[in-house]
Amino acid sequence: MGGTNPYVDQDAPQPATQKFTITFMPMNVTVEVDPEKIPYGVTGLPGSILDIALASGISIDHACGGVCACSTCHCIVREGIETLNEMNDCEDEELSFAPGLTPKSRLACQSVPDGSRNLVVEVPNWNRNIVRESH
Repeated sequence: MGGTNPYVDQDAPQPATQKFTITFMPMNVTVEVDPEKIPYGVTGLPGSILDIALASGISIDHACGGVCACSTCHCIVREGIETLNEMNDCEDEELSFAPGLTPKSRLACQSVPDGSRNLVVEVPNWNRNIVRESH
């Protein structure tokens, strides 16, 4: 499915057109995003935080496969949230089921940065798969 849910009518947002970085916390890992390589994989919207994280070896749980059908990829965008595509109704509804919501909470599978500035993204402790990260 590659980040799309057949039950949600939405146009995929345009991915970034210029290089930018995302710093993932608390791992304190910064990755450079090259828009020419988007999509990196098939999980989440092309160029989404989840797509970028997984391609960079950052483990973020995503029980639904990145199709906006759960809230397991909840993240908190500490810096650069204004560069993300607008949240649609489906993301808003699924996000409401995530623990620890903040005004800067988003689903990583649906959040596509436009590349106009660098981001700092916190992956909540409960959402990191420690077993996969240790390999």
